[in-house]
Amino acid sequence: DSGLRFHYVAAGERGKPLMLLLHGFPEFWYSWRHQLREFKSEYRVVALDLRGYGETDAPSHKENYKLDCLITDIKDILESLGYNKCVLIGHDWGGMIAWLVAICYPEMVTKLIVVNFPHPSVFTEYILRHPSQLIKSGYYFFFQMPWFPEFMFTVNDFKVLKSLFTSQATGIGRKGCRLTTEDIEAYLYFFSQPGALTGPINHYRNIFSCLPLQHHEVIMPTLLLWGERDAFMEVEMAETTRIYVKNHFRLTILSEASHWLQQDQPDIVNKLIWTFLKEETTRKR
Repeated sequence: DSGLRFHYVAAGERGKPLMLLLHGFPEFWYSWRHQLREFKSEYRVVALDLRGYGETDAPSHKENYKLDCLITDIKDILESLGYNKCVLIGHDWGGMIAWLVAICYPEMVTKLIVVNFPHPSVFTEYILRHPSQLIKSGYYFFFQMPWFPEFMFTVNDFKVLKSLFTSQATGIGRKGCRLTTEDIEAYLYFFSQPGALTGPINHYRNIFSCLPLQHHEVIMPTLLLWGERDAFMEVEMAETTRIYVKNHFRLTILSEASHWLQQDQPDIVNKLIWTFLKEETTRKR
């Protein structure tokens, strides 16, 4: 309905149950490469480039990135793919969108899996009471500035971008699957295109337009996966999320894992997702 063209990468046969993957920032569909390979045996796995990212259209005005637009995108994409429901998986900012889709369109989400992002109400309540999380989320406020955040990412051959994934403080954990040179090049190629950072940062320039939420409850089975070494999100928010899920809720915290969990510990993450999916299938019978 928005008139936008969306880019996605798919694996698995058409007609199989849909698994829809929503990436975070600063990422794109490629952050789900391990899951595309893993789940194609039983699912039609679709890894999306969100509005403003990659080969997906990027409207120029920041108003086009309000959260209600991003939620409606997922509904429209589901229908365009020929489905009325899916297993929905989101990481980081994609996790925020996944929570909101599950709240607003519960009939479309059979199972919800979120990686390293708490229920949005937990996030907004926690950040107001914990200065340490406010500091960790300082980039949300930095991103409200025009043009300067984009410029900062490009300085010194995208040093900030590289360090997010590779540094001791924020990068993939020491015991994790480190990004290869080719992986880093893929991210650099993607974000070095003209204007490639503005759409992604515009997502954050609208975060205050829809929070706090009017509706909170999540009614489908939910799995929350969390890397305890996350430099951006405090782990205490993960457990608090339980109060908003009015169905089976499973939380798994991985002690040596970073914020980039599905790239950091893909084998463990994939195994946990399989267990959750099979467990719920069995339970419903």
